[in-house]
Amino acid sequence: MSTGFEQRLTQVLAREIPGFKSLSNCLQLTAGASQETYRVSVDTDSGERVFALRRAQPLLEDASSLGGISLETEATLLQLAGGAGVPVPNVAYVLQLGDELGSGFLMQWLEGETLGQRIVRSDELADIRPALARQCGEALGRIHSIDWAEAGLQAQVPTLSPEELVDQTFQSYRDLDAPAPMIDYCWRWLKENLPSSYRQALVHGDFRNGNLMITPEGISAVLDWELAQIGDPLRDLGWLCVNSWRFGQTDLTVGGFGTLDELLAGYETTAGISVSREDVLFWQVFGSFWWATATLQMAGSWRSGETPSLERPVIGRRSSEAQMDCVNLLIPGDYQLPDTGRALSEGTQLPMPAELISGVIDFLKHTAADQLDPHNSFLAKVAANSLGIASREFSCGPELASAEEKRLSQLLDRAGTLDELRCALVNALRDGLPLHTPNLDHHLRQTVAGQLAIDQPRYSALH
Repeated sequence: MSTGFEQRLTQVLAREIPGFKSLSNCLQLTAGASQETYRVSVDTDSGERVFALRRAQPLLEDASSLGGISLETEATLLQLAGGAGVPVPNVAYVLQLGDELGSGFLMQWLEGETLGQRIVRSDELADIRPALARQCGEALGRIHSIDWAEAGLQAQVPTLSPEELVDQTFQSYRDLDAPAPMIDYCWRWLKENLPSSYRQALVHGDFRNGNLMITPEGISAVLDWELAQIGDPLRDLGWLCVNSWRFGQTDLTVGGFGTLDELLAGYETTAGISVSREDVLFWQVFGSFWWATATLQMAGSWRSGETPSLERPVIGRRSSEAQMDCVNLLIPGDYQLPDTGRALSEGTQLPMPAELISGVIDFLKHTAADQLDPHNSFLAKVAANSLGIASREFSCGPELASAEEKRLSQLLDRAGTLDELRCALVNALRDGLPLHTPNLDHHLRQTVAGQLAIDQPRYSALH
């Protein structure tokens, strides 16, 4: 961090923070592709105050955040939400051109738990967890009641209908040219079940466990407003119920900590609107459909070289998780899982290839990770996960591919390579193949389950 940066920041703080005495610490926490985040500690006449500074990368020509809205708009949304009674950090100051610090804003620093895994399991939060689903409903009701037109938000955030969201998501998947028939099936189902009508409201866009700050008293902050838009508010309700954000607590539909009835009851108290389970189902399916595509996009940006990363290709393999969630929502039923561990013991070679890989995985997870700093420890575990996927693919992939090719040949009544047959099924679905075609549901269910057994055999959607 340059001395000039600290000097300019100090000038802003001295002018805007009552009782300012000095800047005691400014620690950069993140430096993403478009944004930086700092923890800023200030000495004042009344004691230490701590803020979070979010600003765009200085060299960016536009100051938009990851979701396409500007940081100034994000600050506006926080202010509007706070005024509506939504728990959010208070915005202390929005950076101006003359500050020479770029685009961004200074907000209150809050403490609390944001990791979804800990929120659903932490002993410290055990007493408040039963109340969280209702609190989420109340917060969403307040967000959706904000008068977005009066606030002029239509000029600052995108407006998207349910059909536009479905079509944009599907087009981003098509652009990848990586056929996944279950995604095409979901697209067809969504197109055939679009809401006949909907009300327009301010939609948070990413309201889920992992974007909430939780304390033993409840929700202390709703975070990450980068994907805000004007659209169907039920999207927020469905996204919160997607299985990916339950962190293994599958019986608790809302974030892994509560029930849908509790969420809807809280929502009705602040929105004044009664919502049915059927209304939420469409957006649950859409949420998993969107996540199945988004994970593939991340892997695509890695393959193209746009975002070099050890983590992104592994995230791409999470698409099968979301696809399996769609299977369980739309075409539940039985399937057979492969024995992904058998290659460790089969064969006479000493050691077998899978045993060599297993040894490296064990080293990365239990030796290297324990001796590295937190960031590199995380990457070591990502690397171990990547090797585990590859090992299971080597073990079971050929057999699964052969079975998939046979099913496709029977389903489509034609011969071809696996890639040719997958493309043929995708094209048939896009051209109107009836979703109730005999054996289509069995084929999709078996294919996605088999792929998930390779990608993430412990994911909760498998039974």
